[in-house]
Amino acid sequence: MDKDEFLYPRGRYYGQVKPENLVFNANLQEFAQRISIICSLETSGKITPEEAYEQVKVLWKQLKRTKKELKIGENPFGEDGSVDQE
Repeated sequence: MDKDEFLYPRGRYYGQVKPENLVFNANLQEFAQRISIICSLETSGKITPEEAYEQVKVLWKQLKRTKKELKIGENPFGEDGSVDQE
């Protein structure tokens, strides 16, 4: 087994298969792994709670930006399936 596969395993994706969903899922899994590492470092006293908070904040902003760029959760069509006119 490859070292990276062992340290950073990827879960299988079961959602609606669209390129943007797959990219976001990969980013979400990486986010979760990094958060776990930060929590472990803080719990073991290797970094301060403030450092952990700042690192989590940066990762959250990156994930949020990715979601916005990929337009995850946005519906360009109205309830009836027609395109919204603004």
